[in-house]
Amino acid sequence: MKLKLIYPRWHKLPGQTVFNLPPHGPVVFAAALPSHVEVTFIDENVQDMCFDDDCDLVAISVMLSAQIQRGWAIADEYRRRGKKVIFGGIATMLHAEETMEHADSVFLGEAETRMEQVIDDWKNDQLQQVYNFMSQHPPVDVVGPARRDLYNRELYSHKGVQMVDLFHASRGCRFSCYPCAVSYLGGRSFRPRPMDKVIEELAGIDNNRLFIVDNSLAQDSQWEMELFREMIPFKKKWISHTIEDDPKVLELAARAGAWYVYQAIYDTSDYIKERVKRYHDYGIGVEGTVLLGLDNQTEDDIKRLIDFLLDIQLDLAEFTVMTPFPHTKAWDDLARQGRIFDRNWDHFNAGQVVFTPKHISAERLQELYDGAWKTFYHNESQEEKMFHLLYSVISREMDDGTYRPRNRALIRRSFGKDLTKKGETGT
Repeated sequence: MKLKLIYPRWHKLPGQTVFNLPPHGPVVFAAALPSHVEVTFIDENVQDMCFDDDCDLVAISVMLSAQIQRGWAIADEYRRRGKKVIFGGIATMLHAEETMEHADSVFLGEAETRMEQVIDDWKNDQLQQVYNFMSQHPPVDVVGPARRDLYNRELYSHKGVQMVDLFHASRGCRFSCYPCAVSYLGGRSFRPRPMDKVIEELAGIDNNRLFIVDNSLAQDSQWEMELFREMIPFKKKWISHTIEDDPKVLELAARAGAWYVYQAIYDTSDYIKERVKRYHDYGIGVEGTVLLGLDNQTEDDIKRLIDFLLDIQLDLAEFTVMTPFPHTKAWDDLARQGRIFDRNWDHFNAGQVVFTPKHISAERLQELYDGAWKTFYHNESQEEKMFHLLYSVISREMDDGTYRPRNRALIRRSFGKDLTKKGETGT
C-alpha cells in the first residue's frame, strides 16, 4: 500500500530569522510502520502541496498548535477526494476532539508496535475513529532509527549551511513545568532508550551536526554522563535542551561535542548568571529561552530581565509569550479565570498574546515582546549572532577533522563573513 505522510506548514513569526529544520516526529512515526508500507513524505514548509498524487492512505503529522488548522484543511480536501485520513502527533493529542471532525481516524500516543493493527484495520475497512494509547507507552527498547531517508536534504539548508538532524535518546519527563504539556503527552516518568539503540542510531546519521530534542537531558546524572561518554567517538557537534551544570557533566558534554544549549532564563539571579558562565567556561554556547507574560511578572520585571540578558553575554536569545496550550496547568488556570480571549489556534505560536496578563494589558505585553527582540539584537542581528556560533563549530570541526566543506563562498556572501581558517580558502 502507498501512504502519503504530510507535515503541514505554519506561518513563521515576523522579524525572526527563518530556517526550516527537518521535522522529527513524522520520520519517527514512519519507522513504526510495517515494512510493506510504501511511504512518501511532504514537508509543506519547504515543498509544494499536491493533492493529485497516487496514494491509498493519508497520514498527517502535526507538532504545533499553529499547524493544526492547516492540517484540517489538507484533510478536508483529501476526504473530499475520497481518501481516508489519519492524524497523529503532539498537536493532534492537544486538539483531539476538534481534529476528529476532520479525520477518519485519530491516533493518540506513541506509534511503535501499534501501526500493524492500524494498517490491518484500514485494509479491512474497519479503521477506528480513535486509537488512544496515551497511557500505554510501548517498550522504549523497540524505538528504532528514524526514517531520515524520507527527507530531501537539499531543502534543509540556510544560506548554504546544512541544518542539524534531529535525534532523541529518551522519552518522557519527570518535571512538570507550568506552561508545558509534556507530562500530559509523554508521562511523568523518564524513559531512556537502551544505550546500544542510541549508539546504533547515531552511527547511522550522516550529518555531523545534531539537535538532541529530548525534553531535558538533566533527568538522571549517571545516564546523562554515560550518554556523553558514548557520544565522544562520533565527534558529532550538537545542540540540546538544558544539561546539568555540574563540572563533571559539563566536562564530558564538551568532550562529546556540545555546541550550545537552550537555557531557560526566568529571573535575574546570580544563579542564572553563574550557570551561563559555567557553560561558557567549557566552550558551550548558550541560547537563552525567555518566557514573558507570567503572572509574577510586571512590566518593570520584564524590562529588567531584558537588560539582564545583555549583561550575561548570551550567544542567542529566543523570546516567547506565555501561551496557554490545551492540557496544561496554564490553560486550566486561565480558562477558569476567563482570561483566554483568542482561541484561533493559528495564533498559538508563542509570539502572539492570546490571554489577558495579570499586571499589564495584552497590547502592552505584545509591545514588550516585540521590543525584547529588537533590544537584544539591536547591535548585532540574530543572523550575525548565529554566524558566530556557526564559526565556532566549524573551527572545532576543522580541529578534529570532521568539517565537510560545502560552498564556503556562498556562505561568506550570504552572511557577509569569512569562514576560512588556518590559511584555508575554498568554494
